[in-house]
Amino acid sequence: MKRFEKHVFICNNSRPAGHPRGCCFDKGSKELIDEFKKKVAAAGLNKIIRVNLSGCLDACEKGIAMVVYPEQVWYGNVKLEDIDEIIQSHLINDKPVERLELNEQDFKNEK
Repeated sequence: MKRFEKHVFICNNSRPAGHPRGCCFDKGSKELIDEFKKKVAAAGLNKIIRVNLSGCLDACEKGIAMVVYPEQVWYGNVKLEDIDEIIQSHLINDKPVERLELNEQDFKNEK
């Protein structure tokens, strides 16, 4: 049984203050998750799209990180003002938002 067509995982990882990698939580991920869930529900998509908070996605240096499955599209530096575009373009029309996408090069020097 296929319960959801897409899963959106948004990093909500928290690291100690001053950690060199930073963390998505300190960048506002909780607010982003809450707003993302509200907008998906308001669009009537919450039966086919599941928005989840996640632990570390190992991309905190890239701003608030998220990944959409099953496509495995990674986004970085996601802000509240990007939510509508991600929902409309990617979640509804299956066209990832290129300006926010992370690619292999973004992860080359990760530790």
